Amino acid sequence: MESEIFGHVKGAFTGAAGSRDGAATRAEGGTLFLDEICEMDLDLQSKLLRFIQTGRFQPVGGSHEEQADIRIVCATNRDPLQEVRAGRFREDLYYRLNVIPIHLPPLRDRGHDVLAIAGEMLRKMASEEDKQFRDMSQAVADALLAHLWPGNVRELQNVIRNVVVLNDGEQVGFDMLPTQFQQTVEKSRGKPPDADGSDVTMVPVR
Repeated sequence: MESEIFGHVKGAFTGAAGSRDGAATRAEGGTLFLDEICEMDLDLQSKLLRFIQTGRFQPVGGSHEEQADIRIVCATNRDPLQEVRAGRFREDLYYRLNVIPIHLPPLRDRGHDVLAIAGEMLRKMASEEDKQFRDMSQAVADALLAHLWPGNVRELQNVIRNVVVLNDGEQVGFDMLPTQFQQTVEKSRGKPPDADGSDVTMVPVR
């Protein structure tokens, strides 16, 4: 991960056949996005903190410092303040990064947004797979709204990808949804939903 962010010089470690710029160098004058920041180990956190404070860093195996002027945007699915209290995240780095916090609620708390997100996914994936899908039935829309999405957006991506890869047609019907997903929805409702729903389209994607 240190090499990915700060780069490395030739011979810095096994497999380093040549020097390579890291993301910090490539982001010069722009934005560096660091996903799952709370997964970063403490040693690398200290190096990131120094970089944020000084704008300078040293590539892995390098003997000279380099400089980069960038904006840093981070994301995490954990509560960073709880990670600080648990000793897994540096408090000084937390306050350096937590300048403009933006909370993105999970799918289960976003109401009908799930339909718009699912529609965009369907449009994109149908185009990639050269499929005909244009919209989703009422039964599918109801199922998406009823599900709690413990796997959040990645779970939704998985459901839509499964539908697109294994089926085709202008409209996504309930019977096209993954079997396990259907069973989860049916169990939560206590009875099978109307698998037809073809008379109402909820998420047009073209």
